[in-house]
Amino acid sequence: MKSMLNGKKVAILVADGFEQVELTGPRKALEQARADEFDALLLPGGVANPDQLRTIPRAVQFVKAFFDAGKPVAAICHGPWTLIDADVVRGRTVTSWPSLKTDLTNAGAKWVDQEVVVDNGLVTSRKPADIPAFNRRMLEQFAEGRHGRLTAPVHAA
Repeated sequence: MKSMLNGKKVAILVADGFEQVELTGPRKALEQARADEFDALLLPGGVANPDQLRTIPRAVQFVKAFFDAGKPVAAICHGPWTLIDADVVRGRTVTSWPSLKTDLTNAGAKWVDQEVVVDNGLVTSRKPADIPAFNRRMLEQFAEGRHGRLTAPVHAA
């Protein structure tokens, strides 16, 4: 798995209140892969972290830029909250901490209760217990690289 990520650098975007294990577990897996340029984005959970990030326009634009460029993104627990404000979940299948189900559904996502979901370069997971499965799929998607534009097409009414 290490060699699959050689030459890749992953951004990890957090604010105060992130869930420590949701940063350190995936970060450890990424560090073992020796990433060296931003080719992917990891959004750890925790309640306060994504809630703060979604109120910072620059952070929301940063997240959206990864989708616009087709770069893989992984979000766990409450991390998908920031994806809602970046308007990138419409038409996608995702999972998250259960309390985000209504928010994600209202934003146009199909929410499922699974340990990890991959939808065209977007990896989502529910909670710290899902980290092993999350890490495996995150590493696969990050190693694959660009997936084309990750934002769902907007259909005119």
